[in-house]
Amino acid sequence: MPDELELLRRANPVPHDGPHFGDGPLDQRAEWRLDRLPRQPRPTRRVSRARLLWGLAATGVVLATAFAALVGGPNTRPALAAPRPLTVRADSTPVPLTRLAELAATAAADGSPRLRKGTHVQSWSLSMTDGKPPVTLPEERVVRWRADDSHTELVVATDPRRPGRPVLTDEGGDPRVVADGHVLRRATYPPSWSDAPPEAPPPHTPAALRAYLAETVRTDSLDTPRLLDAVGELLDHWTLGARESAALVGVLADAEGLRAVGQVTDRLGRPGQAYVYEGEGGRRMLILDPRTGTVLGLETTFTSDAPEYGVRAGDVMDYNAWMR
Repeated sequence: MPDELELLRRANPVPHDGPHFGDGPLDQRAEWRLDRLPRQPRPTRRVSRARLLWGLAATGVVLATAFAALVGGPNTRPALAAPRPLTVRADSTPVPLTRLAELAATAAADGSPRLRKGTHVQSWSLSMTDGKPPVTLPEERVVRWRADDSHTELVVATDPRRPGRPVLTDEGGDPRVVADGHVLRRATYPPSWSDAPPEAPPPHTPAALRAYLAETVRTDSLDTPRLLDAVGELLDHWTLGARESAALVGVLADAEGLRAVGQVTDRLGRPGQAYVYEGEGGRRMLILDPRTGTVLGLETTFTSDAPEYGVRAGDVMDYNAWMR
């Protein structure tokens, strides 16, 4: 048996550090390894076939178990799908937005990094349906623009908190389990251009950026909830440079009701300063880089129960983590 196991390990076309099985055709080396197996004595082929069938069956059980654990039955709450709300460190000192604006302006003195059109964002959003338990759908989206003003978009189902594990998606309308990294959408769009926000480049002074953000959400009165909406819309189109980030912190410093609460670690493991606004639409936490003021994330949680949707106060409604 040890000799047979060693033979299988050497012939394995999908090693633990190689690409996931089923993501594409095997390469030439993998094909060569497979071709080696039939040349071995017959008992080895029976062992390999039995192990393969057992592996496929076990994979089915794992996926079924994962789906049951994530979605649950009609009377259960999803156990693993929903991320917990971010927790502010009790021993941390809140940094006022006015102070962070000063730090961001200093960090932006050399103008680097620069503004770039496109976005890279990891999101978790709650899918709610009457009579069914809510589930959280994690996705990663990358948008890149080309010199001719065309752009590409790639959206995959993935959760960086659980690399390699099955992921929930509601592609097609019903929650289902897919493999980590499953492509939900891959598209290329023809050249397009607009001089209106958020397509137009954002300015890098607070006053001009405030007007830009008001136009982004089509309002003459940019209150704090709409300001936070506009920030999310902006970051879904642009990766801000140092000067634009500094200007944005300057705008946020004047927002009413946005209070500093202390240090958090975001869902991608990055340290940040948290700023919270509580309103009728829920509790919104904005996470900023403590040195540059760059927006790292935005979390919305329920502030009251919604039993018709199976959610309670404190549950995460949605979360976005932006990357460069």
